Amino acid sequence: MTDLISNCSKLGFGMMRLPRLEDGNTIDVEQTKEMVDRFIKAGGKYFDTAFIYDGSEEATGKALCSRYSRDSYYLATKLNASAFCCKSREEALKEIEISLQRTGAEYFDFYLLHALDHTNMGRYEEFGLWDFVKELKERGLIRHYGFSFHDTADVLEEIISKHPDAEFVQLQINYNDWEDEGIQSRKIAEVANKHGLPIIVMEPVKGGLLASPPQQVRDIFSKIDPDASPASWAIRFAASVEGVMVVLSGMSNMEQMNDNMSYMEDFKPLNAIEKSAIEEVIDILSKLKGIPCTGCSYCTAGCPMEIAIPDIFTIMNMYRINNDLPKAISEYQDRMMEAPASSCVECGQCESACPQHLSIIELLKEAAATLEK
Repeated sequence: MTDLISNCSKLGFGMMRLPRLEDGNTIDVEQTKEMVDRFIKAGGKYFDTAFIYDGSEEATGKALCSRYSRDSYYLATKLNASAFCCKSREEALKEIEISLQRTGAEYFDFYLLHALDHTNMGRYEEFGLWDFVKELKERGLIRHYGFSFHDTADVLEEIISKHPDAEFVQLQINYNDWEDEGIQSRKIAEVANKHGLPIIVMEPVKGGLLASPPQQVRDIFSKIDPDASPASWAIRFAASVEGVMVVLSGMSNMEQMNDNMSYMEDFKPLNAIEKSAIEEVIDILSKLKGIPCTGCSYCTAGCPMEIAIPDIFTIMNMYRINNDLPKAISEYQDRMMEAPASSCVECGQCESACPQHLSIIELLKEAAATLEK
């Protein structure tokens, strides 16, 4: 397997969930600068953003690109050609120009065709985007091209077989999804390894779900290492998977940054005892029925009712996973009254954008019936 990075921590800084100011919308650039400095000081070099991450590319430009020499870090961004993001091939082709302008980067080290699955991969073919990224590499605007992926192992096999020139792949890998038949983390990792593709891991803590697991999971981890955070178990699991080059963590504050660097600055793979504990935890979580939302918020961008869908699903999981209905109802009443789940008009935009392929409309109906008491 070709090494595409060198002298770099195995932890990557995901710039998707950056800290926000009090308005909840504006990225806190000053705090982001401090986090970038901390990350680089600890040996981190890999930064990941995307065209559709609201405000992220601009913040990356201010916190990273304008403050550090271009050869001192690796920067990844993504081209999204899904119907919810762009209306035409021309719009898709312009994304690289906009991304370069937003970040101020001279080039991108890693450029990804974004969130491929069986529903949209034909659109990337139709728009000629595989040839386009080759052209970008020839022009020196990108160093390496690959794709991020949300589907099953057979679909991944199909894409790689059709495009064996892809240089890397970004996959959703975490212990909760390791044997899940929808996400298939283990199976897709095996496909990537079979083809010798370096793996970049996204969603190692599944949008924060594995950073705040049920108490019975915390108890298992605490027996082995009472000082280790639940997030550390999830990220080290992903980093221990064969073929993984970088594990992305979408850090939102300095506390998360410091926790991550405490065990990833000098990364050690899981040992046999730790792997056994993870297997026990997987068995426990398989019996729980949480909503597997990762909080990416792709669903909210085009919602005509401006429903905070990921927040509602987080609250629903208080009930589903922790069996705490009173707390869930209280939280819901405090936060969701302007655009409750029941205000959904069933337009379906959210479901077409969801990389987890969730039945969002039905889940919102369940949320309304459960929480709107």
